[in-house]
Amino acid sequence: MRIKAIVLTAAATALVVGCSTAEKAVDKASKAASSAAAKMAPKAKPKLLSGASAAMLSNTCAGCHGTNGASGGPATPTIAGLEEEYFVDVMNQFKSGERYSTIMGRIAKGYTDDEIKAMAGHFSKMEFKPALNQTARSATGAKLHDEYCEKCHEDGGTDPEGIVLAGQWVPYINWTMWDFANGVSKIADKKMKKKFDAMIAEHGKKSITELVAFYGSRSK
Repeated sequence: MRIKAIVLTAAATALVVGCSTAEKAVDKASKAASSAAAKMAPKAKPKLLSGASAAMLSNTCAGCHGTNGASGGPATPTIAGLEEEYFVDVMNQFKSGERYSTIMGRIAKGYTDDEIKAMAGHFSKMEFKPALNQTARSATGAKLHDEYCEKCHEDGGTDPEGIVLAGQWVPYINWTMWDFANGVSKIADKKMKKKFDAMIAEHGKKSITELVAFYGSRSK
């Protein structure tokens, strides 16, 4: 009987050991499979593809828009101090082709939505520095601004909501407005388009020259 008991005990021990070994093998195989699946699974898209800071991303704009967004002129606007939402809207319009551009459409497509938001935040904190225009102030332009533009571009065009008009480079303002007048560029804002069209209808395209002179002569 004792020998039988010993044999049964040994068999039970072997069974327990066998089960434990099998469980470990299964567990090891399961972990290996999970690890392989994790390696094969697509990694989450990083928030900023480039891994760059907002300042580094914004530095890519310096070639045209100047250091810290202060344009050296004459064809590009100063973008320092731009309101964040306006910056994002304009960049998305460039990406979609809704807003006319020469090269900005291609450039804007190179940035993710998060990268654009990061740049918008960066430039909104920069100080607007008016261009060194040699332009005499236009009294007629001041009146035109008050009648057609002041409601949105407040404080004589110095209000930072949207884009500051006063103190931008004269060639930039002039070309932009003539693009509007000639239908090269669309005015996205319906109220602005209505006001602009009304100004041209009542005062003719010469009003553009007067308005440009007014903005070019002003400093923020």
